[in-house]
Amino acid sequence: MLTKDDTIAAIATPHGVGGIGIVRVSGPDAEKICQTLFRPTANTGPLRNHYLYHGDIISPETGDMIDEVLLTLMRAPHSYTGEDTLEINCHGGHLILQAVLNETIKVGARPAEPGEFTRRAYLNNRLDLSQAEAVADLITAKTDRSRALALSSLKGKLSEKLQSIRSSLIEILTSLESSIDFTEEDISTGPHSNLSRDVEDVIIRINGILSTYKEGKLFRDGLNVVITGKPNVGKSSLLNRLLGERRAIVTSIPGTTRDFIEETINIRGIPVKLTDTAGIRKSAEAIEKEGIKFVWEKVLAADMVVILIDGNAPLTDEDIEVINRNREKRMVLTINKSDLPRKITDTELSDIIPGVEPLWISAKYGGGISELKEKIWSLASDGGEYMESDIVLTNLRHKISLEKTVESLVAARENISRESSPELAAFDLRDALDHLGDIAGETTTEDVLSGIFSNFCVGK
Repeated sequence: MLTKDDTIAAIATPHGVGGIGIVRVSGPDAEKICQTLFRPTANTGPLRNHYLYHGDIISPETGDMIDEVLLTLMRAPHSYTGEDTLEINCHGGHLILQAVLNETIKVGARPAEPGEFTRRAYLNNRLDLSQAEAVADLITAKTDRSRALALSSLKGKLSEKLQSIRSSLIEILTSLESSIDFTEEDISTGPHSNLSRDVEDVIIRINGILSTYKEGKLFRDGLNVVITGKPNVGKSSLLNRLLGERRAIVTSIPGTTRDFIEETINIRGIPVKLTDTAGIRKSAEAIEKEGIKFVWEKVLAADMVVILIDGNAPLTDEDIEVINRNREKRMVLTINKSDLPRKITDTELSDIIPGVEPLWISAKYGGGISELKEKIWSLASDGGEYMESDIVLTNLRHKISLEKTVESLVAARENISRESSPELAAFDLRDALDHLGDIAGETTTEDVLSGIFSNFCVGK
């Protein structure tokens, strides 16, 4: 188990060369480390809280200057971690950053574990657990919508909603326990129907939050879409058109694409990972056979497939095989080369796969591309329009905890309605409060905490 009684340090910016890189130090010895390593340009006396100072980092062992820096000391509790925190803004070369980090370790810090700064913020009650998880979501957000949802959770919108629900449950439990305390005196605290209705109201509120999970998961995790079809139908051209840049090689030679090309685009706030795949055909070449085998594996794992067919050529057995092997998946049947004479009819296609409306496009000139994006959106959202709400459930752990909360509340409601012993309903309500508290980290085990923060980057 990690301790928060020592001082940790890490490089807080990504690896590579940049204008600025930051070394972050947090813990009881942060100010001492600052005094040992930092020489301000101006002799201003003791460093003030939350001020930016110019100066040099000096090696105490050799007296050599390591780097010219800008430095901020943030004293507890007014820092990200709630501890004394030092942020050293260095020049952005990895060698410089590593040298400054090494000096902090020599004079008393230790290397931070992944996510340890955020974990300390949680342990010091600067963030609850759902807010801490939102930090990771914010960093990895791929679209403005996913960024906005993560920021909303970080700012405590979901926590406030859950705290309101928690307060309602505590009121219900208090009323129920009063009836237990005064049973012998035969003092009534109100009809059972009132408590049953109150529990039902809480269930409705939680189910309202749970109903947003599909939307939240889509915006957080995105959609995995595979473009597939026989060779030379324009899959790479379509990928390039959707990306708005030349990413895949386009030639008239069948089998040009041997490996996968994956890129992400934004469709109405959904991060959509597009995968261009090798053309499906019967081939005697070992390398191409292996590539086609991988195509089917990719298609199997996809959330959606875009099946591309050449509309300027008759349907082939290869086209039909691709359609047949994807009948059970969410599919966009897309007919390319709408700018050329059509040699396939919609009727012919509907006979092969009834109920799926083909979409005609021109990957070369851009015709139908907007409609294709809308079709992907419509299938992903089951034809619905998502609400622009700040409170959207994005985390599977939260969803499971809320579902367990509802299960306990349903049991409590049934016990109250049957006028069973109030102790039974009280037990169910306490169970519900425990599950609800698990989201904020009030009842979360050490193993779960370790698993959550191990997925963070070092330095955050």
